[in-house]
Parts: sequence; structure tokens; C-alpha cells
Amino acid sequence: MAAAGSYFSIIALIILIQLATNLNSCSAATPIRHSGRNTRFIRTSCRTTLQPSLCFVTFSRYATRIRGSPRLLATTALSLAFNTTRFATKSMITLSKRHGLKRREAAALRVCVEELGDSIDELKDSIGKLSRHGAGGSTFGRQMSDIQTWVSAALTDDDTCMDGLSGKSINRKFRSRVRRRVVKVAHLTSIALAFVNRYAATHK
Repeated sequence: MAAAGSYFSIIALIILIQLATNLNSCSAATPIRHSGRNTRFIRTSCRTTLQPSLCFVTFSRYATRIRGSPRLLATTALSLAFNTTRFATKSMITLSKRHGLKRREAAALRVCVEELGDSIDELKDSIGKLSRHGAGGSTFGRQMSDIQTWVSAALTDDDTCMDGLSGKSINRKFRSRVRRRVVKVAHLTSIALAFVNRYAATHK
């Protein structure tokens, strides 16, 4: 039975990672379906975040899928943050291979790639743990505490990346280009943390 449980946990994790990979591409083709109660749930939930407008625009398209579930909302937010962070990291790796970068710029990119790589791992671990454990139970509080710690760490990684982009020696256009990607990652990670906190609070 333990082996079977482990098998199904792995399958659940694979499904969630595939969801993270496909969410951005699906969002372009999926119309926003304003489904009354579900959409109100998204709007109300987004008011608890630091970016309520971005939050509602991003998550209202998934309102029918989320169905007013705090857990599905947290899972979707983690998946989007994971996917966006991975995409940003790949774009920075590509940028780092271009010629003409100043030494300070190349160093800043290396820091960002390393920090966002850590963020990817932390978000992936969070998705996996949330997929394996349902609400309630004696270990729920500890599991959610782990997830909150990991997502908070991912947000700190984003901040560390942006800190490395400061300084007059870095070209303004280069800084703006990189920061734009990282800010999007940080905003989505912040929203994910708010939703994880909300889900954890509903089962105390």
C-alpha cells in the first residue's frame, strides 16, 4: 500500500508540473469565463495580495477550473510562479551567452540565474508537497509551514537577483530588461505566497 501511495504521489506531481508548463500557453487560448460565484472568489482572494489588479487579470481566466477552492487557487498560483520563474531563468541564460556584456552585467546575470534556480527548486518542492497532502490531519500544519518557508525563500531569491542589478556600472537598458522579467516573477511568487497563507489559515 505504501508503494502504491508513493506511485500516485509521483503521478500527481508529474501532472502538476505539466500544468505549470502549459498554463501560460493555455491562457492565451482560454477565454476568461466570468462564472459569477467563482469569479467573485478570485476577486475577493486577490484583494488579500499586494498586486490585486494583476492577480485578478491573471487568475480570473482560471476561475471555472479553481471552482472557489483555496487549495486549487494556491496550487494554480504556485504553478504559474514556477513556470514564469523557469521561463525567466532560461531567457537570462540565453542573454548571458551574448557578446558585449560588461563584466558587472555578466556577474549580475550569473547571480540571477543562480538565485532563480534556487527559486525554481523551492517552488517545485512546494507544488509537490501540496499535491501529496490534503487539508486536515495531524501533519497539515507542519506541511504548510514547510511550503510557506519555501515560497518565502523563493521571494527572497527574487529580491537578491534584483539587488545585484543595482549600480551605475550596469547599463540602464540592460537593467530594465532583466528587472522587468524578475519583477513579474516576484509579483507572481508574492501572490502565490498570499494564497498559500490563506489556504493554511482556513484549516487552523
